[in-house]
Amino acid sequence: MEDANLEKAIRQHFEMDSFFTDGFAVRNPTVMQEQIGADKVAHDKKIELEKIADEVSQCRKCGLGSLRTNPVPGEGNPNARIFFIGEGPGADEDAQGRPFVGRAGQLLDKVIDACGLKRSDVFIGNILKCRPPENRDPRPDEIISCLPYLQRQIEVINPDIIVALGAHAARTLLNTNKSIGQLRGQFHEYYAGLGRPPIKLMATYHTAYLLRNYSQENRKRVWEDMKKVLAELGLPIPKRGEK
Repeated sequence: MEDANLEKAIRQHFEMDSFFTDGFAVRNPTVMQEQIGADKVAHDKKIELEKIADEVSQCRKCGLGSLRTNPVPGEGNPNARIFFIGEGPGADEDAQGRPFVGRAGQLLDKVIDACGLKRSDVFIGNILKCRPPENRDPRPDEIISCLPYLQRQIEVINPDIIVALGAHAARTLLNTNKSIGQLRGQFHEYYAGLGRPPIKLMATYHTAYLLRNYSQENRKRVWEDMKKVLAELGLPIPKRGEK
């Protein structure tokens, strides 16, 4: 019933558009059907992501669930081509229930903007969905409990590229002990599940690290990583990112 209502609403939109343009807006039936199909896929993804977020809100699989102010399931475009993944929520994120909204998040927004994109174009999440006390490193049991939520989000969104922000995210997703310095600057492969093609993963410095260790060299390294992401996606590389 919900799918039928969605298709009906889309058809009504096209009919209304044609009415107000006095019939001059000619729609190719094939194109129209493809648009309906694409909108349905986006709608289904949105519903599935909301289900995951609801499960996160009720989760008490580890001790963090009883310590948090708000869960931070992640947010963004269900059809995102880029999925940014950090380590875990901080104090600002815990207070608002949204990922990357503190100082590190504001810097990430600038990185996204430098790429010629908007926050609404991408999806942003973390390995952990709840804030560890005092922003300490995630514990193995917490990662084991929380990672399936992120894995399901990746499967639903099916991005072209994952950008792992920082060592904890990169090591967890790639199942490696290598340093971020060894991992960044090249594409790796993340396997979302059996029978599914690998997703390209680019590791780069976390924006919180850039705030603590700001230098033109570190900033340049992150921009070089993002340029490779844009090139892989066939997107233009804005000159403003060079500044």
